[in-house]
Amino acid sequence: MPAAELVAKLNPEFIRGWLNSRRGWKRRANKLTKDFRFTHFRDSIVFVNRVATLADTHKHHPDIDVRTSTVTLSLCTEKAGGITEKDIDLAEQIDFASSFGGLQD
Repeated sequence: MPAAELVAKLNPEFIRGWLNSRRGWKRRANKLTKDFRFTHFRDSIVFVNRVATLADTHKHHPDIDVRTSTVTLSLCTEKAGGITEKDIDLAEQIDFASSFGGLQD
């Protein structure tokens, strides 16, 4: 059986600096969140599928809330009790993937 992967929470100063350099991401409690807005519901679902592929690749899955043309993502590493490098890495990958396809945030 493989050893459990240990990840540590990032310090608040690092998270604050990262948020200042990223468009749309916010810290709510111990999670990173971002709303992605689309013109059509179908575009929202295409985006969710794109995020699902990234999440599976990273073996790290966000909470996803779909409301017609808005998708809200929340990232947190439950085992660490907060935001970790895994969350930051996935958020950056999501931003990169969403820069193609006419997203509005």
